[in-house]
Amino acid sequence: MTERRILVTAALPYANGHIHIGHLVEYIQTDIWVRFQKLQGHRCLFICADDTHGTAIMIRARREGRSEEQVIADMREAHIRDFAGFQIEFDNYGSTNSPENRALCHEIWSSIRKAGLVREKNVEQLFDPVAGTFLADRFVRGTCPKCGATDQPGDNCSRCGAAYSPADLIDPKSTLSGVTPEVRSAPHLFIELEQLHSFLNDWSQDGTHLQPEVANYLKGHFLCDVLRDWDVSRPAPYFGFEIPDCPGNYWYVWFDAPIGYMGSTREWCDRHGEDFDGWWRNPETEIHHFIGKDITYFHTLFWPGMLKTAGFNLPKKVHIHGFLTVGGEKMSKSKGTFVTAATFVKSLDPAALRYYYASKLGPGLDDIDLNLEEFIAKVNSDLVGKVVNLASRCARFVAGQTLPEVYPEDGGLFEFAASKAELLAASYEQCNFAAAMREIMLLADRANRFVDEKQPWVLRKQAGAEAELRDVCTITLNLFRQIVIYLAPVLPRLAQQTGELLNAPIRHWNESQSPLTGTLVGEFQHLMKRIEETQVQAMIEESKQEAAAEVVAGAAIPAEPTGPQFHAADTWKDSGNALSSEPLAGECTIDDFVKVDLRVARVIEAAHVAGADKLLQLTLSLGGGETRNVFAGIKAAYKPEDLIGRLVICVANLKPRQMKFGLSQGMVCASGSGGKEVFLLSPDAGSVPGQRVH
Repeated sequence: MTERRILVTAALPYANGHIHIGHLVEYIQTDIWVRFQKLQGHRCLFICADDTHGTAIMIRARREGRSEEQVIADMREAHIRDFAGFQIEFDNYGSTNSPENRALCHEIWSSIRKAGLVREKNVEQLFDPVAGTFLADRFVRGTCPKCGATDQPGDNCSRCGAAYSPADLIDPKSTLSGVTPEVRSAPHLFIELEQLHSFLNDWSQDGTHLQPEVANYLKGHFLCDVLRDWDVSRPAPYFGFEIPDCPGNYWYVWFDAPIGYMGSTREWCDRHGEDFDGWWRNPETEIHHFIGKDITYFHTLFWPGMLKTAGFNLPKKVHIHGFLTVGGEKMSKSKGTFVTAATFVKSLDPAALRYYYASKLGPGLDDIDLNLEEFIAKVNSDLVGKVVNLASRCARFVAGQTLPEVYPEDGGLFEFAASKAELLAASYEQCNFAAAMREIMLLADRANRFVDEKQPWVLRKQAGAEAELRDVCTITLNLFRQIVIYLAPVLPRLAQQTGELLNAPIRHWNESQSPLTGTLVGEFQHLMKRIEETQVQAMIEESKQEAAAEVVAGAAIPAEPTGPQFHAADTWKDSGNALSSEPLAGECTIDDFVKVDLRVARVIEAAHVAGADKLLQLTLSLGGGETRNVFAGIKAAYKPEDLIGRLVICVANLKPRQMKFGLSQGMVCASGSGGKEVFLLSPDAGSVPGQRVH
């Protein structure tokens, strides 16, 4: 087999949120494919990075009173931790905010400029007069101008796939303030994609780089007409790289994000003494991108055009997958099906999700559904009942013994399974993991029938059957190891455990072709446990509680920044930033206001909440023996002991909410930008618990 040189990327996760089980479809799929290539003996790099630029990061940093760099650094650590929890191994995990990425952006931009593809023109862009900023695509929602679908983002329609500018939306609304944005004119830089039309048509339609349905989609929606110019700049304020030949303007996040693949590669090359051009300007290197179908447009038109113009390798293949549903529906926080990676690993073995996704993933764009009942049944039946069961039924009978040097006669079982290696390899190569899993489970069925027939637990009790018992166990353990080799890209932890059990690490796909003999069998350790329904329900419940805690914390800490707080030393120099970043709510009547029962309350107990990063548990006295148990998101700003005896303002008639930590019966009022910038509202001297705030 000729060694291939492969560079693989997965889409860069945005540094504004945690990894959840929907994201993991892609990263698990990509990790499986990469592990398969490495098991085949190919030179394969798995490259990824955090996508860090854009208005969303800037807005979040303002809300939290931190710098953008602090926000993205913290989220990067969380992302790396979540990926590691699911045995997703990158050769390099970088950041689009790196000096390597900046340098490559400059290089590629210079090439695009020299090719005469850049033009400047004024753009009518949506501006939020309340928030005081031009609106990025993701901060506008409206009706698609092409198909009429409602509640669509400002760049492309999730229903018909049409690409447009935010100003094209019908009845647009700002997601920052809810107001109808104004249309204002500003100069922008564009790349004239139409000049690359012929190249993009040839590249996308040659039948090798894209799945057939993707090629047809591009032909029918974009390449059939003149390609729109691509807007690649944004005016200040914007968190990103400033365009060197256009001061005061920044590259749009979708310009520098895919270049992040290259920036992360350069980081790896510099660390390992490798030649960067050997990976991105070498015709022997295969570039493979794994992405979701929602970003098809950027990776199959813009990105190849940029690479071609700058003289870099074009993708050999863009592997595009569908979305995840849970129980046939979109993930839901209220139903507890919006599960973060961190929450999943608290309750369940990540290997179970890796296998379940593999059993569902094919080479097409179909969405996959996580049916929780099927998930439990499939993992318990396939992995525990069929695969791991082979080892558990035999390993203990030969623990501490050396397997014979000559492999016993097994009626052709091992040879038959070995003959499936080529078929399974083809399925992995084509990303048809579901077909591979079905075939592997058929091999597990054959092996278990052999064990059922030979009954080693009976042989163990028969006098003079020691040799036969050893042969049966040798055959079974070899069939088990062979199956685990085939599953190794999906279940790397099981492959490692199997190597430890049989004192023979699994390193290459071809090890499935030869029985293992003469090896010392170690003590059997449990390899995988059954999933209980209670574990899944605990995970769902914790996800619900996390969503509820977000609501409670969000009620105590405003979602938008309030600007500098007033102190006596400020001498009444109010900046006005609070109103611009968190505009006044719509008018309410006095009847609306009196529905909220605000009361003076005294904190009589305060304590940390086990397992909660943001919450303190407060017992509030309203006087007359009336108390409220309240969870407040103020832990970063206050110590429990400093709150005892303090008067606060309490929303006393808020509907109680049952949380994981207990029943929350109200809310304390606070202002501030979040984190340590939280300020509890206190009544003036003379107020007593129980008094109503009018």
